[in-house]
Amino acid sequence: MKRRDFLKNTALASGAFLIPSFIKPLELIAADNIGFKRLVIIQLSGGNDGLNTIVPFGDDLYYKKRPSLNIAENEVIKLNNYQGFNPAMDALREVYDQGQMSILNGVGYPNPDRSHFRSMDIWHTASGSDEYLPTGWIGRYLDSNCAECKSPHTAIEVDESLSLALKGITNKGIAVKNSEQLYRTTREPFFKMAVNDAKQNLLNEDNLGYLYKTLIETYSSAQYINDTAKLYKNTAIYPISQFANELKTIATFINSGLSTRVYYVSLSGFDTHIAQRGQQSRLLKAFSEAVAAFIKDLKSTRNFDDTLIMTFSEFGRRVSQNASGGTDHGTANNLFLFSGKLKKAGIFNTAPNLNDLDNGDIKYQIDFRNVYATVLNNWLGITNDKIINPGFKPLSLV
Repeated sequence: MKRRDFLKNTALASGAFLIPSFIKPLELIAADNIGFKRLVIIQLSGGNDGLNTIVPFGDDLYYKKRPSLNIAENEVIKLNNYQGFNPAMDALREVYDQGQMSILNGVGYPNPDRSHFRSMDIWHTASGSDEYLPTGWIGRYLDSNCAECKSPHTAIEVDESLSLALKGITNKGIAVKNSEQLYRTTREPFFKMAVNDAKQNLLNEDNLGYLYKTLIETYSSAQYINDTAKLYKNTAIYPISQFANELKTIATFINSGLSTRVYYVSLSGFDTHIAQRGQQSRLLKAFSEAVAAFIKDLKSTRNFDDTLIMTFSEFGRRVSQNASGGTDHGTANNLFLFSGKLKKAGIFNTAPNLNDLDNGDIKYQIDFRNVYATVLNNWLGITNDKIINPGFKPLSLV
């Protein structure tokens, strides 16, 4: 029996009889879409300090504005004659040298908002700073009726709750912290009763229909995700951290052949108002070592070339350090892409001009929605007209 046929037969066998007949084909659709490009989004929550991540050691102003918080030039891992990695990011040096990392400087948006919640909403929804949207950009991708978007697990967030970025009007992603635990939870009696009680006419009601649809989709996807993932035993070595374990979970999903197009995961703690140096160093080390292990894992199964990893933070920090050994909320920041198929690896654009600031903040050079347009058009293969403003054109990144 072929592996794909095995997945179809075993993933559906034990739970399909409980699922209303009008949604049974979802897993069959998913199993036919193995082998496509996928996107992994890493959110660095709290507003990572980009200047101490990709350090402009060639700019004297950087050292003047951060007299005790700067990274000394002899500690920087130099990428060119002007910028380099924070020394805590040594694990990514080989990835960068192999041309599998692109660094975008000064990514942001006009009239930036320094509130964590508001700026994260803007990044999640791809809105302007003066508009409020109820859906996320990945959620609208799911709503766009792309051929691969009919299954409820097209987008998975490795967490216990779902971010706004993955919520659409009619479709949404699914939050999976632990596939085995999710499966057991959905087999509890109340879940089975809810799924059995679902009727087609109830699904058309606004709130009740949304609730029933969510329960049914979760029940359905939990079976497929658990049965597929357990077919692959991941023996790759990862650092010991929660974030690394979450990336290992994503690698297991990918390497098992799960038909998911978008994965989402977060690393928190970057809001470094006080005593930044040690805290950011620990986080950047955890991030870099986990991402390096993740890439190595995907390479070992030949899945890296079909995977694009994008990292972002809701904003950067102020250029000048504060009086508490930290930095306060700023604006534009750097954004990373990792892939074996980058069109321009290395540093994509010029470093922030610290001699030309906007009220003490870095001016943005690249609107983040141009990056989203690139991902949608050039990687996921869908026109972005109904997902983000069509005025944002793709960049020559992938």
